[in-house]
Order: sequence, then structure tokens, then C-alpha cells
Amino acid sequence: MLGFYENFPVVVHNITRLTTSVSRKRLQEAIIQALHGLNCENLSLETATGLSLPNGKVIFEFGIAESEIFNYLDHEETRKALETISKTPLQVMDFFCAIRYYKSRGDEDKPLKFDYYMLRLIFNEKIVEMLVFHERGPRHISPEEIVNLIISRINALFPRKVLKIL
Repeated sequence: MLGFYENFPVVVHNITRLTTSVSRKRLQEAIIQALHGLNCENLSLETATGLSLPNGKVIFEFGIAESEIFNYLDHEETRKALETISKTPLQVMDFFCAIRYYKSRGDEDKPLKFDYYMLRLIFNEKIVEMLVFHERGPRHISPEEIVNLIISRINALFPRKVLKIL
């Protein structure tokens, strides 16, 4: 089933409750678009976290769950997810997030240890719960920072804030 990962961990490292002012369908479409957009970006570590690492670079890779696997949110998966949501919005959306860190040295990028997260969004009437599980890695970006980055990217797609932390 698209959007649901059967083996999502019971114990999580962060739970954030949010209120929303838009329909579940519009919010889920915005979530898919925001995460797909992040997949295409290279950010400085300072932009993503506020940490200063000279010549540090961060690349996000988000995938959407489908039963026991996660599919990278490329153009095709994004189209498929948006199509599914347009028919019937989901109750739960699970994502995998690999955060790749690099330090630039001249013409080449030296890879550093990566972070691996799982995110679950649970949709209720005007309330969204975002659960974050840190699978492994150095946690250069904390669960709270991932939540804040995703919220800001979603809110940027609307003329006014549609997600607010409770």
C-alpha cells in the first residue's frame, strides 16, 4: 500500500503535533511536492542546520513507503503519489530520509557519515502528527531540525502558513 511502511518502529525519537488550515488532500500534495523538491537540492550544512562546517554540503534523499520498501521520490514516484492522493487522501504517510554530508575539497567532495531517518505523518481532522525515528548516523541534523525544515518547505508552497506546531 502506497504511503505505509509495515515495519515502522514503535519507539521514535521525536513526535511533533501540528495544526493545519487546509484539506488533507492539499496538504498531502504539498508534502509530496516539498520532499520531491528537497531531493533536487544541494544545501550548505549551515543553511540546513545552522551548524558551520566550512565547505560542508548536505543532500537529502526522500523515499515514500510502499508496504515493505521505500521508493525514491523521483518524477515518476511523485506523479504516482499525487495521483493516488487525488483519488483518496491517505491516513498515514511514511517516508525514508537519507541525509548525505560532504566536505568540499577543491574539485572533489569527500563523503562524511550519513544520517538515516524514517518519518511517519498521521492525519486526523485538522491535526497532523509527525513521528521521526533516527535509524543510524552521526545526527548532524537533529530530528527537530528535519521537522522544521519540512514544515518550512511545505508552508513556502502556500501564500500563508498552513502548518503550525502545537
